[in-house]
Amino acid sequence: MTHLLSIIIFAPLLGASLILLTPRKLAVVAKILAILTTATVFALILLLYYTFSAGFLQAPDSAQAFLPYDMQTFTEFEWITVFHAYYRLGVDGLSMVLLLLTGFIFFLGTFIAVSVKKRIRIFFALYLLLLSSVLGIFVALDLLLFYVFWTVMLVATYFLIGIWGGEHKASAATKFLACMSVSSVLIFTVILVIYFKMASLGLSTMALNIPEIIAKQPFVDLAADTTNYTAFVLFWMLFAGLAIKMAVFPFHIWLPAAHVQAHTATSVVLAGVSLKVGSYGLLRLNIPLFPEIAKLDSVMLIWASLGIITILYGIFCAMGQKDLKSLIAYGSMSLMGYVMLGIATLSSIGVNGAIFQMLAHGLSVAMMFAVADVLHNRAPHKEINRLGGLAAQMPVCFGLALVGFLAFMGMPALCGFAGEVLVLIGVSGFSEAFAIAVACGAAVMAVYMLYTLQRIFFGSKKDELGDCADCSRMELLYLVPLAGACVVFGMFPNLLVNIYFGSIGFILGD
Repeated sequence: MTHLLSIIIFAPLLGASLILLTPRKLAVVAKILAILTTATVFALILLLYYTFSAGFLQAPDSAQAFLPYDMQTFTEFEWITVFHAYYRLGVDGLSMVLLLLTGFIFFLGTFIAVSVKKRIRIFFALYLLLLSSVLGIFVALDLLLFYVFWTVMLVATYFLIGIWGGEHKASAATKFLACMSVSSVLIFTVILVIYFKMASLGLSTMALNIPEIIAKQPFVDLAADTTNYTAFVLFWMLFAGLAIKMAVFPFHIWLPAAHVQAHTATSVVLAGVSLKVGSYGLLRLNIPLFPEIAKLDSVMLIWASLGIITILYGIFCAMGQKDLKSLIAYGSMSLMGYVMLGIATLSSIGVNGAIFQMLAHGLSVAMMFAVADVLHNRAPHKEINRLGGLAAQMPVCFGLALVGFLAFMGMPALCGFAGEVLVLIGVSGFSEAFAIAVACGAAVMAVYMLYTLQRIFFGSKKDELGDCADCSRMELLYLVPLAGACVVFGMFPNLLVNIYFGSIGFILGD
C-alpha cells in the first residue's frame, strides 16, 4: 500500500505505452486498452479511498512533524539532489475527493472518445498522459514536482485540442497555449523566489517542500511590512497563474474556444476535471502560503468581486450563444464563479461550498457536454434554434438530459444545489449585496436553462433532423453513471462532504 499513490499516477503512462506499441491497424485494441487502463486507475483510486476512510494509511513519524494537513498516506524519496527536490506525494480529504472525481470522469470520458476516427493511438496516449498529470497535481507535495505535472498537463491538453478539434482548432489551441504559457511563467517565478527565500533562511533542504514552506511561513514578515511589496507581488502572481487555469474573469479568454473546438471527450475532462486544478491551487498553495495577505479585507473583496463578475458574465454570455457547446462553456465558467466566491469568503461554510461546487460542477458539466455530443451526433448542425421536438423520438435521452440540465442550474436534490447554497450562505455573512447578486444570477441561469431545454426537446420537430434514434448502448454507458452521480450526491451530499471537511480547517489555518 505504500506505493499505491505512485501506481495510480503512473498506471496511465503504462497504458499509454502499450497503446503506442499497438499496430496501427488494430485501433479497436487501442480503445480497449484505454478503457481498461482508466477502469484500473479508477478502481485503484476506490481502493485508496477505502483505505483512506478506514485510516489504514498513516504518514510516517518523520514526516508527520511538518505536515499541516491531515495526510493519511505519504510517500517521499530524493529526486534531484542538487536542488533538494523530492518525489513527495500525499493525500488528504481535498485531494481524495478530487482523485475520485478525476478517475470517474476520465473513465467515462473514454467511452465518449471511442468515436475518435484519426490518429487513435496518439489520441488515447495523450488522453492517458493528461490523466496521469492531473492525478499528479492533486497529490504533489513538492513545488518542482507540482510544476512538472502542471506543465505536462498543459502540453497534453494543447495537442488534444489542436489535433482532434473542430474547424477552428488551430486558433483555439494557440490561444490556450498562449494563456497557459503566461500562467506557467507566473507560477514558476513564484516557485523560484520561494526556493531562494527558504535557502536564505537556512532551510535549503526543505526549500521545495510544500508542507514545510507553509509551516515556516517565510514571507510572513514581509506581508506584515506594508512598505515591502515582495510578498504581495508573489501572492498576486500566483493567483493570476492559477486563475488563468481556473478561467475566472478576466482570465477566461481561452476557455470558450477550447471547449467548443475540442473533441467532446476532451471537453468533458477539460471542464469536468482540469478547471479544478486552478481552484485546487488556490486552496493548496495561494491561501496557505500567504495567509496574512489572503485574509486582508481588500483581497477578499477583490476575489469576491471577481467571483460575482464571473457568475454574471458567464450567464449573460451563455444567453447569447447559438451553439449548445458554446452555451455550456460559458455556463461552466459561470458556475466556477461560485467556486471563486466561496473561496473568497475564507469561511468554513464558504470554502465547504466552493469545494462541493468544484465536484458538482465536474459532474454536471460533464453530463451536459455528453448530452450535447449525443445531440450533435444526430443533427447535421450545432445550432440550438434548429433543434426541437426531440423528446418524442428520444425519450431516454430527454430524461437523462433533464437530469443534466437541472443539476447544471442547481435544482434541489441534485448535485448542483448544495454547493451553491453553501456559497450563498457563506457570502451572505460577507456581503448582503453579493448574496443578492448570487441569488439573481442563479435565478437567471435556471430560467434560461429551462428555456434552452424547451427549445431542444419540445415544440415542432424540424424537417432537417429526420428520424433521430434514441441513445445507443455505448452512450448509455457514460450518460447513466453521470446522471446517477448527479442524483446520488444531490440527495446525499455528505457522502462527499465527510471526506474533505476535515481538511478545511488546515487550509484556512484554523
